Amino acid sequence: MTNISVPTSLGTTRPSARSARKRSSIAHDRGAVLLLFLPPALVLFTLFVILPMGEAAWYSLYKWNGYGTPTEFIGFRNFEVLFRNGAFTQALVNNGLIILISIGIQVPLAIWLSTMLAHRIPGVVAFRLIFFLPYVLADVAAGLIWRFVYDGDYGLFAAISNFFGFANPYVLADKDVAIYAVLGVIVWKYFGFHMMLFIAGLQAVDKSVLEAAEIDGATGWQKFRYVTLPLLGSTLRLSIFFAVIGSLQLFDMIMPLTGGGPSNSTQTMVTFLYTYGVMRMQVGLGSAVGVVLFVICVTLAFGYKRIFMRND
Repeated sequence: MTNISVPTSLGTTRPSARSARKRSSIAHDRGAVLLLFLPPALVLFTLFVILPMGEAAWYSLYKWNGYGTPTEFIGFRNFEVLFRNGAFTQALVNNGLIILISIGIQVPLAIWLSTMLAHRIPGVVAFRLIFFLPYVLADVAAGLIWRFVYDGDYGLFAAISNFFGFANPYVLADKDVAIYAVLGVIVWKYFGFHMMLFIAGLQAVDKSVLEAAEIDGATGWQKFRYVTLPLLGSTLRLSIFFAVIGSLQLFDMIMPLTGGGPSNSTQTMVTFLYTYGVMRMQVGLGSAVGVVLFVICVTLAFGYKRIFMRND
């Protein structure tokens, strides 16, 4: 007798037909979701991101004080004036310094504290709250508080100096010292956020891996260097990304703290934009600052994600 292979062929075609119908249904559902949610998102993104960026790029080509319609076309002269301005150069340097301090001090401090506070020990929740509270505090409020702390007549620094018999320190009035006072506030304000990121990352680390390293005789530093830190790689890269982008956008805390002074020594790109573009009504110049800041942020963001976070 000859074998009949019809049932076998039917058995193989029926699941493939069902899977094809299932894939078609999933694709149809995805298309419906895209049609439902994508147009409103695109409209909002266009209205509040694309159009303002286009307007800023257009205004940067004009000498305009914000009143009426810009008519005095000057091309790229605003950008030439910008990069010849010593205050803007200082703002670029300050932003770079803030990025270095954020990566070199703020992030390592957050890692160090997170390794101690990730364990379940008595009072650990209270310590996490204490270190995280500065981040919860509004930037403007933090700037005002530290302005009083740094006050050379009635602040905390003045009281400590008087107690030890030193002269009153006018920290925020010294153009050579003010930026370092601002950097100290930045580290105090934001390291708690990065600490919580690393605590979350440490809690996701498989404890059996650390136990295996300990059984093999690894010291505490070796476990951190060769086990914990590599496993925290994605969290570390995300923390550095937040630190860099946040450093470029720093504004709310500096304005009540120093206002960019003294002598523009604590200006950042955003405070420079506000001071010259809004307060002094040089809208064309301020728009040029916005364009430069946008280009820097986009370049760093996409470059960083492309190079360091492509596998995350």
